Amino acid sequence: MELDKIDFQILRILSENSRIQWKELGEQIHMTGQAVGNRIKKLEDNGVIKAYSLIINELKLGLSFTAFVIVYLKTNNHDSFIRFVQDQNEVVEGHRISGRGCYHITIKVESQEHLNQFLDKLLEYGNYSLSLSIQEIKRRHPLSAT
Repeated sequence: MELDKIDFQILRILSENSRIQWKELGEQIHMTGQAVGNRIKKLEDNGVIKAYSLIINELKLGLSFTAFVIVYLKTNNHDSFIRFVQDQNEVVEGHRISGRGCYHITIKVESQEHLNQFLDKLLEYGNYSLSLSIQEIKRRHPLSAT
């Protein structure tokens, strides 16, 4: 699918507020609500828009520890590690990486004890290095206005 300037405007606005009414979005980009709806449906049907999400303030939920973990697998069985990561609610993001390590995962937990429990389970798959976040300084969707 070839995206044009209007598609990118729609994506940027939706990334800032996915609950916006089509009519209101249309007013911002000088289109009718129906035309915007048709464009959004096309973006969804072509897989450009995969899902709509919600950003939650993890601190208000008690998830005060954010850890960045580089995992060094001790086995070639990546499938079992990937299943483990996908099954863990603590893992909020995971990537297979090049360079140092095999995987980079981000986890959020409510306590140091919970973090230690997670890391103990992780040791079944390999070693790791760990960095803790001490302050989030920026979070932005790739299409948000800069």
